[in-house]
Amino acid sequence: MGIVNITPDSFSDGGLFHDPDVAFRHAITMFDDGADIVDLGGESTRPGASALDVAEELRRTIPVIERLVTAGTRAISIDTRHAVVAGAALDAGAAWVNDVSGLADPALAGVASRGDGLVVMHNRLAGFAPVEDDVHYDDVVTDVCTELSRLVNVAVAGGVARERVVIDPGLGFGKTVAGNIALMRSVGRLQTIAPVLLGPSRKRFLGAIAGIDAAADRDAATIGACLVAAEQGCDIVRVHDARGVRQALAVFAACRP
Repeated sequence: MGIVNITPDSFSDGGLFHDPDVAFRHAITMFDDGADIVDLGGESTRPGASALDVAEELRRTIPVIERLVTAGTRAISIDTRHAVVAGAALDAGAAWVNDVSGLADPALAGVASRGDGLVVMHNRLAGFAPVEDDVHYDDVVTDVCTELSRLVNVAVAGGVARERVVIDPGLGFGKTVAGNIALMRSVGRLQTIAPVLLGPSRKRFLGAIAGIDAAADRDAATIGACLVAAEQGCDIVRVHDARGVRQALAVFAACRP
């Protein structure tokens, strides 16, 4: 899953793809570089980001989706926490809904049931808190698994077919570096609940591990994380650098025992 942030303020590439024409071209490049799905988001989810007006979120995302559909692709995901935006995106031709809020909008599951897939992410943060690691867990993996199991049940009760729900443990959202590492190591346990998406791309915990301050310089660290995910059989990785990750995964698939 390739990431296209149609925002002025995302944590690693804010402003680069804010223009709809540029976002469209970048999405096409993502597909050409090997992304199976492209995830379009109009609202930044970086720590400390302000909530975005729904009308502005629609203005940023829907024209890009419409152009991609006209260009012949439907493997599009809308990254939103709002049922209204999800519905408009599906109407425009998107196939997936990716909700980082943990189904905070009670209407979102029902809307997402019209699509091909729903990603539900674990997120205990109220909105987008200014820090990522201030949430207490008795045991981060157990707690995240318990809460994701509940979210899957909520999604199914809302009308989404169970086999169309994907879970995301929410790397970087209210987890310490150690907590993120523990979740990265727990794909198999998470998969007992549902297929798993991991989104380590350019995250702060990778910078802490590799000693890289600038988010945009963490693509090599991201590839390392994606190879860890692949070794455990992770179903989807969500990344900024589709070309680099696709090449690394191709070598991994060809050469692993």
